[in-house]
Amino acid sequence: MSAALYDVLGLGNAIVDIIAQADDAFLVSEGLAKGTMALIDQPRADYLYGVMGPVTTVSGGSAANTIVGAASLGSRTAFIGKVGADELGKVFAHDIRAIGVHFDTLPANSGPATARCFVLVTPDGERTMNTFLGACQGLTAADVDPETVRAAKIVYLEGYLWDPPGAKEAFVKAADIAHAAGRKVALTLSDSFCVDRYRAEFLHLIQNGTIDILFANQHELKALYQTADLDSALNGIRQENILSVVTRSEHGSLVVDRVQTQAFPAYPIGRLVDSTGAGDLFAAGFLAGMAQVEDHATCARLGALAASEVIQHVGARPQRSLIEFARQSGLL
Repeated sequence: MSAALYDVLGLGNAIVDIIAQADDAFLVSEGLAKGTMALIDQPRADYLYGVMGPVTTVSGGSAANTIVGAASLGSRTAFIGKVGADELGKVFAHDIRAIGVHFDTLPANSGPATARCFVLVTPDGERTMNTFLGACQGLTAADVDPETVRAAKIVYLEGYLWDPPGAKEAFVKAADIAHAAGRKVALTLSDSFCVDRYRAEFLHLIQNGTIDILFANQHELKALYQTADLDSALNGIRQENILSVVTRSEHGSLVVDRVQTQAFPAYPIGRLVDSTGAGDLFAAGFLAGMAQVEDHATCARLGALAASEVIQHVGARPQRSLIEFARQSGLL
């Protein structure tokens, strides 16, 4: 096995978050269901942008958030995701490169614009999201550079992108290249609605050896095994030949393999402000630890620390150096 240039490589949706303050009356007037996420088309995206108040633009996307979090913990990281050849595409590329992430996926010169998620934050702190997936759905196997994949210790795949046929081919190609190079492949289930749509396909990826590490929250795992009982879901995943990391919000996490199930606590916080991105950053900490061959306990504690930082402010990316936070906490 050749020396790795990267600790973690992520494949996922390249999205720019457009955040604005709004009151409940605005949500009602625009027919927006408070606290939900809805997929929208480009005309609706253009309309919402025109009627929103002053906005803050922040790059996002689940796997991209994870990769940025791992970079903040000192990992060498790379990302593959599709943007359009437009201003928001330039914003995304600038933001992810600015933290030191290797990103050289060619932008799409035609077709839909760069993906964006319109986030309306009401005075009670609740977020209502409308997402235009746009260019990120155009990721194909041609965007997967074999040398980049071979150079990463761990390849991390985002379940949200397991939808377009081209993206599925890209994921399988990356997994095959990674395994041929002796690397590990991880998948996050992303959301229960993803599991409901692709349960059989996700189980196939687990059971045929395409992935080595699974990230899921307790609701996603229960959806995967079609049960309301967490213990039953854990028994299901325990039978698979895979390492599973299951998050349980304030109740911490479970690390599960065929031999044992280990429970680890959440990291203490002052005040919960916004839980968006908690799972993304937990994965960031866990993967950063795995890349340095840390034990599962240290990996879980790094994940909990990273998640604790992001839920204490608005936005799904860290606002302080996670490596300094980890050092101050005695984890690095």
